[in-house]
Amino acid sequence: MTMQTRTLGTTGPQVSALGLGCMGMSALYGEADRAESIATIHAALEAGVTLLDTGDFYGMGHNELLIGEALRAAPAARREQALLSVKFGALRDPDGGWSGYDGRPAAVKNFAAYSLQRLGVDHIDVYRIARLDPDVPIEETVGAIAELVEKGYVRHIGLSEVGAETIRRAAATAPISDLQIEYSLISRGIETEILPTTRELGIAVTAYGVLSRGLISGHFTADRQLAANDFRALSPRFQGENLQHNLNLVEALRKIAEQKGVSVAQIAIAWVLSRGDDMVPLVGARRRDRLTEALGALDVTLDEADLRAIEEAVPADAAAGDRYPTQQMSHLDSER
Repeated sequence: MTMQTRTLGTTGPQVSALGLGCMGMSALYGEADRAESIATIHAALEAGVTLLDTGDFYGMGHNELLIGEALRAAPAARREQALLSVKFGALRDPDGGWSGYDGRPAAVKNFAAYSLQRLGVDHIDVYRIARLDPDVPIEETVGAIAELVEKGYVRHIGLSEVGAETIRRAAATAPISDLQIEYSLISRGIETEILPTTRELGIAVTAYGVLSRGLISGHFTADRQLAANDFRALSPRFQGENLQHNLNLVEALRKIAEQKGVSVAQIAIAWVLSRGDDMVPLVGARRRDRLTEALGALDVTLDEADLRAIEEAVPADAAAGDRYPTQQMSHLDSER
């Protein structure tokens, strides 16, 4: 496996073709193994992965502390290659609940100060609000990040889960490197308006949920019992008839993967990679074996016949169920 590189838009840094999403090491997917999480981050860096993605609200700061610990324990050369993408703005309470988003300029700078401390770094490579704050114009939020760029605390400005109009307004305020948004074989809503807009403006896409939270990884089964603190226990796509329908799609995809001698996860990730050089998939591996499998997608070449077969097996809009519960879907600017 040779690690490929891609550039985050016309204004962003050059990064590895696959990034590591670290959220699951701290929150929302049940218990995680701290030692294995750190070993997985080290293995990713050793394999040439440069982009590490986190959020200051993942485990209420736990994830940033975990990444900071992993970077301190990594060899200097590996530590220096790491590029940190950080989301901010989500408000939490002591019970683990969610209380909205805060994109006020003073809050932006406050969140950044705490992230720099927890991560143990002097700058953040890509900084973005996790969701649009409906009470604060995006121009004010992005303008505050631009001030952090001027002072050297942030290198590049990103966006997350916003729609085409918001993207245009943000880009008119300051240079935007990338949009982080869910994109996979069964989550293709961005193809209508959002992806054409990012491409027109020279903004890259860092795609999360490329395996739809494990649903199309080839490892999820209908009888799997999810922990109470696992987000998927509430996700519509993992419920009842929706789950069975979606797993049937996975089995159709598995037949194509087996013909090519690769895993379901590898062909699903390779499909996202095939969407364009402006697309950087984030893989949410929490263990080294899953990371190794994901990295194998870099060696998978999909020709036109493969892509047609995949499209027939998993057509756009084939998934059953929304990607988030109804209340959360209503808060997504990207769905409006």
